Amino acid sequence: MSEKQARAVEIAVAYHRAWTTGNLDLAAKHLAEDVTCHAPSGTINGRGAVRAFMEPFAASLTNSKLLAVYGTDDEALLMYDTANLAVPSAPGAELYRIQNDEIAEINIIFDRLPFALARGDVVGV
Repeated sequence: MSEKQARAVEIAVAYHRAWTTGNLDLAAKHLAEDVTCHAPSGTINGRGAVRAFMEPFAASLTNSKLLAVYGTDDEALLMYDTANLAVPSAPGAELYRIQNDEIAEINIIFDRLPFALARGDVVGV
């Protein structure tokens, strides 16, 4: 792994660890001011908006386990599993694009179905 690859992974892992432990102030420090986050619920733009989007989920976590990390010179891919009181396992993955030692873009993939079922939402087949 090159030094540049290692730096991209280091930034992504630091961000992930910060938000999964509820330290949204520290997590936000890794985000570019104009960060773009693509999530299953839509696109969120800007550091403050991404922080506000992540905060309720981060606050609900009872556990988080980092499963895998991969990096290139300007990207890092993290796969993880999270849990909260309602959902014992919620795997996800995030692809981070790094520019100037900040996260410029995040692509989040996770299955929303376990959360819908936990809320008692009716889900069509």
